[in-house]
Amino acid sequence: MATIWLYRESISGGGFDPAAIVGYDVEALDGHIGTIDESSTDADQSHVVVDTGFWIFGKKRMIPAGVVKQVDHDDKKVWVSMSKDEVREAPDYKPDWSTDDADRRGYEAYYDRFGW
Repeated sequence: MATIWLYRESISGGGFDPAAIVGYDVEALDGHIGTIDESSTDADQSHVVVDTGFWIFGKKRMIPAGVVKQVDHDDKKVWVSMSKDEVREAPDYKPDWSTDDADRRGYEAYYDRFGW
């Protein structure tokens, strides 16, 4: 489960700056899902926060960094290894999730079922 919280080597190599992707569009396996609102490289909990806008009524979803499969800086897009439904069904983003054991376990239980 630890690798889900790390950006893939193909993305993180070469001086990748997670702050640079804030504002990028996010594409799921089956289409657009929102924009990156926040990005983090905190040890053992790197993630992006996706603002889904009106798509699922303004919800924000925290997606572990390991789910990010591609970044295109020219087009300002990020692709994730999830479908729209998988994003929609993900737990709501909670800003203090990393300090709350129950929230952390909830995120890990949801994402662990995909076997990344």
